[in-house]
Amino acid sequence: MGLIKSFNKRAKAETETGLGTNASINGGRFFKKDGTPNVEMRGIPILERLNLYHTLLSLPKWKFLLIIIISFITINLAFAGLYLFIGMDHLNGMVAITLLEKFGEAFFFSAQTFTTVGYGRINPVGFAASFVSALEALTGLLSFALITGLLYGRFARPKAYINYSKNALFVPFRDGVAFMMRMVPYTRNFLVNVEARLTMSMQVVEEGVTKNKFFQLSLDISKANTLISNWTLVHVINEESPFYGITKEDIDNAKTEILVFVQGFDESFSNTVISRTSYTYEEFIYGAKFLPMYHPNTDNSGTVVHLNKLDDFEVVELPSNSSFIPQKVLQNIN
Repeated sequence: MGLIKSFNKRAKAETETGLGTNASINGGRFFKKDGTPNVEMRGIPILERLNLYHTLLSLPKWKFLLIIIISFITINLAFAGLYLFIGMDHLNGMVAITLLEKFGEAFFFSAQTFTTVGYGRINPVGFAASFVSALEALTGLLSFALITGLLYGRFARPKAYINYSKNALFVPFRDGVAFMMRMVPYTRNFLVNVEARLTMSMQVVEEGVTKNKFFQLSLDISKANTLISNWTLVHVINEESPFYGITKEDIDNAKTEILVFVQGFDESFSNTVISRTSYTYEEFIYGAKFLPMYHPNTDNSGTVVHLNKLDDFEVVELPSNSSFIPQKVLQNIN
């Protein structure tokens, strides 16, 4: 199957997306589902391009905690080895007999020194052991200061707590068809002055050259005063839409991807937060609509939002007499 060679000329293409028009550089989707760019950096040594602070801030929680635990054990093993090298007779108060027991006592003495607990049964004797224990105490103080800063940065960093539906749908809408996806905040960090933008990427052939084309998808509602419940983003497919005049096969062949950008002001952090995701043509559902995910509570005093119903939809028929989509699309869209 070949790429499409024509698209709706009324749809205005964007050239300043920063994602590049050369289709050969795109080895897959532009953004992963979690919103991170699908890019791997190479060409310079890893230590030169590694931002350790940013990496530690953005690591998953379990990886971050695992690094702390492994670092703590490794540092204390290293200092225990130093004490063993200096000589166990320079650690006063040891009761161990075997070499393994002595190393174990040296390890736990190291842990007590590193954390400045200092139970007092074992104490360094002589310049070498005292110097190493002083160095270890300094290392411990600096390490805990660093970890405290990282923990604060991870917990205090502004973030848009938004989940997106797994699929994007082509839905009957106002006697025509619309393209929809749904999102919902999943914590009580509600946003205000929220704005959403959708950008469509397609690979098309122009003058024999395959290029990435980007189109801004106009939204029925693109701004909201606040985001406290689910929000369905709706792009009406009309004569100005880049979806107008192409078939499902064209959408697949063009490796179509929808880039979603959302930003809003988080009152809890008094800061602007952003969120991203994307949908590829493989995640489009043709002829469906989202099911409601909220209802009034039992005493009608509030609203209940079921976050687990974010992806729920039902199959429906697309209109056969749409004034927005050509008949050829309706014949191929299911």
